[in-house]
Amino acid sequence: MPHPNKDSGSPRGLILKTMLPVAIGIAVVIWLLGREFSVSQLLSIPWNTATIAALVFVAGREWGMMWRWRVLTDHKLSWRQTFRITMQCEFTSAITPTTAGGSALSMIFLHREGIPLGRGASLTMLTLMLDELFVVIACPIIFLLIPGGEIFGFAAGKGFTIGVRTAFWIVYGGICLVTLILYLGALVMPHRIAAIISGIFSWRLLRRWKQQADETGQSMIETGSDIRTRPLLWWLKAMGATIVTWICRYLVVNALFWGFAAAAPQAIVFARQFIVWTLLTISPTPGGSGISEWLFTNYYGDLIGNLSIALVIAIIWRLISYYIYLAAGVFMLPSWIRKSHKKSAP
Repeated sequence: MPHPNKDSGSPRGLILKTMLPVAIGIAVVIWLLGREFSVSQLLSIPWNTATIAALVFVAGREWGMMWRWRVLTDHKLSWRQTFRITMQCEFTSAITPTTAGGSALSMIFLHREGIPLGRGASLTMLTLMLDELFVVIACPIIFLLIPGGEIFGFAAGKGFTIGVRTAFWIVYGGICLVTLILYLGALVMPHRIAAIISGIFSWRLLRRWKQQADETGQSMIETGSDIRTRPLLWWLKAMGATIVTWICRYLVVNALFWGFAAAAPQAIVFARQFIVWTLLTISPTPGGSGISEWLFTNYYGDLIGNLSIALVIAIIWRLISYYIYLAAGVFMLPSWIRKSHKKSAP
């Protein structure tokens, strides 16, 4: 399959894409600040080890994703390589709408590290399937342990409550469907996916890349056959890494609540993070910018009772779980561009 043109676009385009979510996020924060924010309440907040604990969980999330890439590639990738792949995935997810799925570019990043493109495509589908499968399984467990009335019973208004609940169940149903499709594509019928790719590149305008597309499709078929024969322990490791990644993702906010709103029930905070991240999968803004801050302050408001503190927690949450990846991406961008030019040079 042909490489995308310069992979991620021109440097100027990437910088603009990076600034867009930052601008959206700042605009929403300023709007929220103007509502009920109190500087005196901000100064009274006990800044303690909670932020450090949250950063530990952020690191745990990244470690889980790196571990999963190591497992899925049979340890052919070093920790350093998986770190690069993870950071690139996080950066592209941060500058693209979540509906577009920046993580889908994982196959390109894997290919840069020496994994055949077809195998990378299959492994990318597998990681997406594992992520969606976690959501599918975690949902009934969470609602079994915590009543739905406490998960959705916040004080932001009846219309907001109904809207969040309805949106969540629609998104959850869509995730169940996507999980099934990914399972069929990656494990049961990779030959169908290969046939579709081959058919697309049979079109006149794309025919020059037909041979590469066929090779990619064949690699996907071989990878699918290989994955189907893997032992149970391999699957347990892959799913274990996925669970670590998502649990740490949710515990970031639990750590912040522990430090800034200790009276809030930690189980409900955790359950609502599950709802928030599920809803963010359909965000039309890059990395959920703006929507995340607004949803957080409204959704958690009843557990805190103070919009100022809720906004502070939301800002810290986004800084260490989102904007940090934009900064890392900008820092690593020159190296990525140089490597792309070297590989594209004759």
